[in-house]
Amino acid sequence: MGKDSKKKPDQAQQVIAPLELKIDGKKRSFDIDDPELPDWVEKTALTSGGFPYTEKMPEDDYEKVLERLQIELVKMQYWLQDSGSSVICLFEGRDAAGKGGTIFSLRQYMNPRSARNVALPKPSETERGQWYFQRYIAHFPTDGEFVTFDRSWYNRAGVEPVLGFCTPEQHEAFLNEVPGFERMIVSDGIHFFKFWLDIGQTMQLKRFHDRRHSPLKNWKFSPIDIEGAKKWDGYTKARDQMLARTQTPSAPWIVVRANDKRRARIAVIRRILLSLPYKGRDVEAIGNEDTLIIGSGAEFV
Repeated sequence: MGKDSKKKPDQAQQVIAPLELKIDGKKRSFDIDDPELPDWVEKTALTSGGFPYTEKMPEDDYEKVLERLQIELVKMQYWLQDSGSSVICLFEGRDAAGKGGTIFSLRQYMNPRSARNVALPKPSETERGQWYFQRYIAHFPTDGEFVTFDRSWYNRAGVEPVLGFCTPEQHEAFLNEVPGFERMIVSDGIHFFKFWLDIGQTMQLKRFHDRRHSPLKNWKFSPIDIEGAKKWDGYTKARDQMLARTQTPSAPWIVVRANDKRRARIAVIRRILLSLPYKGRDVEAIGNEDTLIIGSGAEFV
């Protein structure tokens, strides 16, 4: 959609006061209800947060690489079904980091009968009284299945403590328990991937603005996104603690610098394909990882 498609939010929408934020040491005012994106956001969004490229991956190059990778994903899915292997890919990251789009590109041509996405709503009253991990386990794969989680049990390491949805004791208990929980997943033979998609603060604001003013994507935007934008530093602290406490040899965090959605999607799919020993894998078609975009653990964010 071009600029002409943007308009002021519908009067029925909640009006949001301009944000006063500190970004890269400078005080900035950002009015998300203004249909015009501020120049400072437009100019600095891609490289915010230390992103290593000053231009996006060209669309033609992206489409060619993506098609090759998606062919490999179809081959990989046949192998899962033939071998009885199973996969869990967990996606966490900053708000608006591109988790949903990455999952869509990953699953676009896979058979939906054995490739599922899990995006759970708020827990019900019954679920709130259960063991914390219980409702997630109910969606784990059986033999031959490929399951993605668009957010996961790691809500308790980020959203919940930052917004006050859990107690400090519950947060600490989670950080202590999750390494053992994930060791059981891996010990059971499930191929387990944990992806953290990271973006810069200015890129997040740009994507929030795009959602707010898009007639196709405004359903993705909610007032809680603005509350999150105000708590950038709090989320950073929670992220760093989570990566440090839950990074293990059997279940490491795969960090993806995602200011450029195209490079991020390619990086995620490559990592999965290069990690699975499926029949007929074409390593040349998959290509080499971009180590400026993908790495491991807290030292890469």
